[in-house]
Amino acid sequence: MPQNADLGLPSWVTRRAITVADYYKMAEVGILTEDDRVELIEGQIIEMVPIGSQHASKVNNLNYLLISTLGNRAIVSVQNPVRLSDILEPEPDFAILKPRADRYAASHPTAADVLLLIEVADSSLNYDRLVKARLYARHGIAEFWVVNLKARLITVHRAPAGDAYTDVTDRSPQEMLDIEALPGSAMPAGEVFL
Repeated sequence: MPQNADLGLPSWVTRRAITVADYYKMAEVGILTEDDRVELIEGQIIEMVPIGSQHASKVNNLNYLLISTLGNRAIVSVQNPVRLSDILEPEPDFAILKPRADRYAASHPTAADVLLLIEVADSSLNYDRLVKARLYARHGIAEFWVVNLKARLITVHRAPAGDAYTDVTDRSPQEMLDIEALPGSAMPAGEVFL
């Protein structure tokens, strides 16, 4: 979240973070609409970059790969909210979730429900690597992948500690990917980039 100095405001000005409840009220009264591509990050409404055809294609490839690999062992949630705090509700490209009988109809998943979060990145690469990785680590997301479309690499983040992951490795298209919480989930990384 930017500091007051970043905005040119005097230090005595108090800013108020928007809560998840505020965020949904804004949608309820029409301030935000279904067509707005936004997410709530640390109490700020952040406009998301429009989805280009390469990004969409890779999301489709990865969706097929995840569903065919995981079957009914997990729920593959695509571009849906995950509530991490009262002021943080990102919409990652993928949330791999623990199975739940209601398929999360009663409430959005929380950090305790998440097995893996994935962001597909082209123009959002620095945001995903720096901001999202820090937030996901802080909220105890055990595993986070960044699919780097330009470099054709998948950066796997594991073992969160504070605001960082202590185990970060790049996987090339020639390597296999596996979800640590789901033994036997190995899948070829190269299929993501088809």
